Amino acid sequence: MGNRGMEDLIPLVNKLQDAFSSIGQACNLDLPQIAVVGGQSAGKSSVLENFVGRDFLPRGSGIVTRRPLVLQLISATAEWAEFLHCKGKKFTDFDEVRQEIEAETDRVTGANKGISPVPINLRVYSPHVLNLTLIDLPGITKVPVGDQPVDIEQQIRDMIMQFICRESCLILAVTPANTDLANSDALKLAKDVDPQGLRTIGVITKLDLMDEGTDARDVLENKLLPLRRGYIGVVNRSQKDIDGKKDIKAALEAERKFFLSHSSYRHMADKMGTPRLQRVLNEQLTNHIRDTLPAFRSKLQSQLLALDKEAEEYRGYRPDDPSRKTKQLLQMVQQFSVDFEKRIEGSGDQVDTVELSGGAKINRIFHERFPFELVKMECDEKEMRREISYAIKNIHGIRTGLFTPDMAFEAIVKKQVIKLKGPCVKCVDMVIQELINTVRQCSNKLECFPRLREETERIVTSHIRDRESRAKDQVLLLIDIQLSYINTNHEDFIGFANAQQRSSQTNKSQSSAGNQVIRKGWLTINNISIMKGGAKEYWFVLTAESLSWFKDDEEKEKKYMLPLDNLKVRDVEKSFMSSKHIFCIFNTESRNVYKDNRTLELACDSQDDVDSWKSSLLRAGVYPEKTTTVESETTTTADNFSMDPQLERKVETIRNLVDSYMAIVNKCIRDLMPKTIMHLMINNVKEFINAELLAQLYSAGDQNALMDESQEQAQRRDEVLRTHQALKEALSIIGDISTSTITVPMPPPVDTSWMGGSSGGRRSPPPSPTAPRRMSSGQRPAPRGAPPPPNRPGPLGPFNNSADSPQAPSRPNRAPPSIPSRRPPPSPTRQVPP
Repeated sequence: MGNRGMEDLIPLVNKLQDAFSSIGQACNLDLPQIAVVGGQSAGKSSVLENFVGRDFLPRGSGIVTRRPLVLQLISATAEWAEFLHCKGKKFTDFDEVRQEIEAETDRVTGANKGISPVPINLRVYSPHVLNLTLIDLPGITKVPVGDQPVDIEQQIRDMIMQFICRESCLILAVTPANTDLANSDALKLAKDVDPQGLRTIGVITKLDLMDEGTDARDVLENKLLPLRRGYIGVVNRSQKDIDGKKDIKAALEAERKFFLSHSSYRHMADKMGTPRLQRVLNEQLTNHIRDTLPAFRSKLQSQLLALDKEAEEYRGYRPDDPSRKTKQLLQMVQQFSVDFEKRIEGSGDQVDTVELSGGAKINRIFHERFPFELVKMECDEKEMRREISYAIKNIHGIRTGLFTPDMAFEAIVKKQVIKLKGPCVKCVDMVIQELINTVRQCSNKLECFPRLREETERIVTSHIRDRESRAKDQVLLLIDIQLSYINTNHEDFIGFANAQQRSSQTNKSQSSAGNQVIRKGWLTINNISIMKGGAKEYWFVLTAESLSWFKDDEEKEKKYMLPLDNLKVRDVEKSFMSSKHIFCIFNTESRNVYKDNRTLELACDSQDDVDSWKSSLLRAGVYPEKTTTVESETTTTADNFSMDPQLERKVETIRNLVDSYMAIVNKCIRDLMPKTIMHLMINNVKEFINAELLAQLYSAGDQNALMDESQEQAQRRDEVLRTHQALKEALSIIGDISTSTITVPMPPPVDTSWMGGSSGGRRSPPPSPTAPRRMSSGQRPAPRGAPPPPNRPGPLGPFNNSADSPQAPSRPNRAPPSIPSRRPPPSPTRQVPP
């Protein structure tokens, strides 16, 4: 260890871990720590128990560790344990510690072998430990046990990755020696997140269980699959020792004797064993904390800065202070009023970039949806002519008239004007719905005070509903005014004299507007067969005469041009498999519209886009399909042929007069409707919120009850204050320690230029003169006197230091160095290669 400052680093992180775990902030801070990773039954739990010197972890079949266990070891004069979820309670009996771990695990995961990423924090004080913080993660398993889900392996891998993918986390990869190192789950996961091996420490367990005649010397000497931080071997208690309650102190002594007595490990016995592993982890965690300290401090400072303003507002906050409640009520109502006006009138701040809302949506209702509803209600041409012919005949009665009756004109006009009531009332309903939605959006800022939010929404919505009836009455009054007097002297009315010339002028104006572009945009052709590629998106251009589509919006490659003659629009029911909204275009004469298709199905992302396109098609003369009854169709067919030429001329004249007058009425209604709604509803609601909402709230009941904050807000305030204080304390401690620490260099890259080749996770000792030499699978005997083979790339890629690795640059023209300090002189029975 460097000095006192360095020794305080691990306790510092322990304090931070406890402070931020209790408020749910640990995941955001990436505290430096060591994660213990390994396969099921790799010996992880035994390693941790050897550190503590006590049996305290659950044991049994299946996954024993089902929640991450944050184990904080603290050197102290006495021995006890504490849980973060049982603050103030000291456990001196480690059997009780094990029972508490099992109970807390079952509380979150249940008793069905399930897993959870919520950690258990355990702090152990003991004179037999060094300061150390480790996270014991669930062992990697392949087969579900009990009621575990079928994807239990993937769930465990995802949980482990949440911890080890952080750059501040050291990885303790535990692998049993009696399995092939190339198949190590722990090293495979470590390699995925730490391809250079900078954060990985290897631990080899079960060295005493290897087959006779084999050893793990090459692995422990860091020759096979080298790691920057190397490997350390340990010998844990066997299951028989555990069942027999063998003392851990005796087990540690047996471990020491094993390394000293084994011919392959005795030269490195001082670098093996649980005490050595504990010291190395202590040093490397301390150094790792020091290395990550600058970035860690910057992150703490940025989070502290982000919480400063909110914490200042909460500091000295008294929830039950009447003066505070009164002041806050005034502020909340004022803010609600400002937000409502900004949403209606538009504002540069807090712009919604996802969808239209507030004033923008009301504007769309005024100028797109309402005109669309007006045009959509226009009747079919044949139906109109039939009504006019019936009116003329009924007015003449038994006589045969010589002149076109103006009473027929008035009757048809009034009938058309009455039809305007439906679209006008629907326009009011749509505006009301959008106003209510806007009120709810603005009241989101009042969610800290549920009673105030509920009462505000109730008062404002009630006022909107009250204005609704007045607005609808006024709108219907506008229609009644139009019905009360048919002004045939209007300057825009064509009159009887010019009615006959109307058709030719209309045809000329339509032909002159043939190239006028009405709308452009992306649409999906939905009814292309799968054999031809399925639905495709094209760039559509709608003019007064045709609908064309191109490959893209550059409009260079035209795919098709569809004339608008005899086309109509109908709605298509949305498929439950599709998220798009569909409408289709068809030919009234039952002809193919597009290639072999009788209809052209077009899809949009939203219903608003569908309505907008249908409105544009109406402007181009493509009307919606009318649903007519069988009786009306029969009557129409029976009466069409009975129209004589004289009656047909009269019908044409009345038709032109009706078109001219209804164009005047529609223009007037389209202009007056937005003005009426703005005056009677929108402006009135704004004035009500500004002038009367506060008074209504005061008269609604107890103001103190209105300003009772929600439980979530109280928790949020407490969390912000505790987090802010913890961040300040952490920065203060880090500031004191960082000034007194010393620099410890990173372990150098592994030099593999001196070592011989090896192909397996086990190494056989040199053969005796009478015993044949055992070789790993695929290994061929080398001729006597041949040089050692070059180091081969290991199966885990960047983990081995090949010539391509940045950690082990090639060193040409350099003889292998001698390393007397690493290995003692060989024993007489050992043959050392030259």
